[in-house]
Amino acid sequence: MNNPLVQLDPGLFVWTILTFLLLLTVLAKFAWKPLLKLLKDREDLIRSSLEDAEKAQTELARLNAEGEKIINKARSEAQKILSQGKASAVKMKEEILIDSKEKAKTIADNAENQIRIEKDKAIAEIKGEVVNLSISMAEKLIRKNLSADENKALIDESLSKIKKYEA
Repeated sequence: MNNPLVQLDPGLFVWTILTFLLLLTVLAKFAWKPLLKLLKDREDLIRSSLEDAEKAQTELARLNAEGEKIINKARSEAQKILSQGKASAVKMKEEILIDSKEKAKTIADNAENQIRIEKDKAIAEIKGEVVNLSISMAEKLIRKNLSADENKALIDESLSKIKKYEA
């Protein structure tokens, strides 16, 4: 066994332990603390990110609930407006029908009055014609037999009979 790596040499042994301790001290001072600090910072960052995600999820749930409330309120208002519009349309329809019926009644009444007036005029004209025809016929028949006074009396009598028919 002449291999120097396998043999135990107390001087090499001491120097190896001293080198190891020195390396451990340097690593602890310059590498271990910064590595632990980086791991701690990373852990804090992940923890805060998870907390932020939970807060965001809670906020999102709250906003969704609020959005649902707003949508439901808008739907109910739209339904209310729609039913008010229907009621208003029905009321307007009824008012238009009532107004149309009143106008139709007024037109019918005016037409009846106009017909009555025209009828009265026509009857008056016919009576006038009948009187004129009666007088002219009576005049032709009686002209030779009656005097002017008798003729006037006959006309007055005919007019009084005509007035009875008018009433």
